[in-house]
Amino acid sequence: MLEKLLRGVAWLFGPGPEARPGRLWPRWLFLRALAAIYFSAFFSLLFQVQGLIGPRGILSAGEYLHLVGRQLGAPGYWYAPTLLWWSSSSTMLNVLCWAGLAASLLAFFNVWPRVSLAACWVIFLSFITALQDFAAYQSDGMLLEAGFLALFFAPPGIRPGLGASRPPSRAATFLLLWEWFRIYFESGLGKIASGDPTWRNLTAMDEYYQNGPLPTWLGWYAQQLPQRFHAATAGLTLVVELFLVLLVFLPRRFRLVLFFIVTPFEIGIIATANYCFLNYLVLWLGVLLLDDEFLARVWPYARERRSAEMAHLGAARSTAGAAPRGIPIWRRLSSLALPAGCLSWVFYGTVVWLVPPLSAVLHMPVVRLPLAPVRLIEPFSIANRYGLFAWMTWKRYEIEFQGSDDGQNWIPYPYRFKPQDLERAPLLYAPYHPRFEWNLWFAMLGSLNEAPWVTGVEVRLLEASPPVLALFAGNPFADHPPKFVRAVIYQYWFTDLETHGRTGQWWRREYQGRFGPTLTRGLDGRITLVEVPDPPPLRPDIR
Repeated sequence: MLEKLLRGVAWLFGPGPEARPGRLWPRWLFLRALAAIYFSAFFSLLFQVQGLIGPRGILSAGEYLHLVGRQLGAPGYWYAPTLLWWSSSSTMLNVLCWAGLAASLLAFFNVWPRVSLAACWVIFLSFITALQDFAAYQSDGMLLEAGFLALFFAPPGIRPGLGASRPPSRAATFLLLWEWFRIYFESGLGKIASGDPTWRNLTAMDEYYQNGPLPTWLGWYAQQLPQRFHAATAGLTLVVELFLVLLVFLPRRFRLVLFFIVTPFEIGIIATANYCFLNYLVLWLGVLLLDDEFLARVWPYARERRSAEMAHLGAARSTAGAAPRGIPIWRRLSSLALPAGCLSWVFYGTVVWLVPPLSAVLHMPVVRLPLAPVRLIEPFSIANRYGLFAWMTWKRYEIEFQGSDDGQNWIPYPYRFKPQDLERAPLLYAPYHPRFEWNLWFAMLGSLNEAPWVTGVEVRLLEASPPVLALFAGNPFADHPPKFVRAVIYQYWFTDLETHGRTGQWWRREYQGRFGPTLTRGLDGRITLVEVPDPPPLRPDIR
């Protein structure tokens, strides 16, 4: 009985099959891409983290962790897992950024991949925990989930090459493809379950390129296309997310076809909108739909390299002789206990989150699964629920920070990436993630009460905080801090082809009022309210 159990556990959680089709090359490619994505995340944080959560940042990590510790005590270390408990100083933040960059480079060059990827995961989790409002994104959960699964997917050793001696386990491979599937499928379910009529009448994409968080100049041109194109892309999105992705569970020929459908789909999204590393991660997770047999046919080097590693492995085994027998069953089971326990836990957690939206769409009774095991690992974001663009945004509002010396003449603080200069083309910069400007888009979806950190930015501008000023493209008050600061809101639209050709403008905008309070700083350093915000405009997610 125990021997059968061992065989079953080893088949699922131990090294996968060495025979073709195999996934040595898809694993190698995905792990290099994952390392590059980690690098982009740490590189982005290197230039922003001090202004976001540093001692003089918008949301100080030190103050946040102090409150967590005071409220939760010792359990706070579990529910806020971060290395910043040791220190949240500026030096520590910089050290973690550089350590993350170094670890991601080691992983990219396939040096001790399990250890280097583990370092990337721990450091990234440390930042995500402490970033507070600047980390409430699905993309962060996607990377943490994929990064955790990669620890069981990556080959052991210091320089493992393709890792021919330890093919990826069936469980780790399945769960990475399961994450890829859920990102699509749960997004499709969310669109149906939300009741947003624009997905039902295929008008969801009519204003998508204009109103997304940070469009690109290619998105501007896509917006000019006729409505029938937007209707077709809305329909295609639903077909891909709800139906075509189910091909992942069919034999390999169907998976290969699926790869060549979803890859152009993701490339189109990357070209027309800046979603940081999100779509790059989804794109490279899709590489796991391929296998060595397919890549060997289209890429001669892949065939030669795999053959060489398999020949070297065979020679090494012949030299070593037969594997020793008589290893106790308990010892063999214990070696698989960690991957079996962790991967099973993650799978259970993802099923718990998938069941409710699936039941709602299919109008079936909800199966109530115990939530306690899922809640226990929730702080680590390794078993997540996804759902992108369930409700479409029909108006684009932008928050602009302004300073003044007299309360009458206002000068804007310039952004690096957001629309502001009407004649500057929207940029293409993903996978770089400008968390400050990205979060301003989410702030405008609600009211100031839902984004109190906006007021924190105003306070830091009155103080002329260097790390917060570094989040902007420039400081219009370089000689002295402004006497007054406010946050106002504009509604933006793309211009049309005729207007762009005549004026050179990519955007047009209209002033909507004050989003945040008008504040001033007295001679004693105290912050005083001058004007309250105006009533917020109609929520942009309500047509």
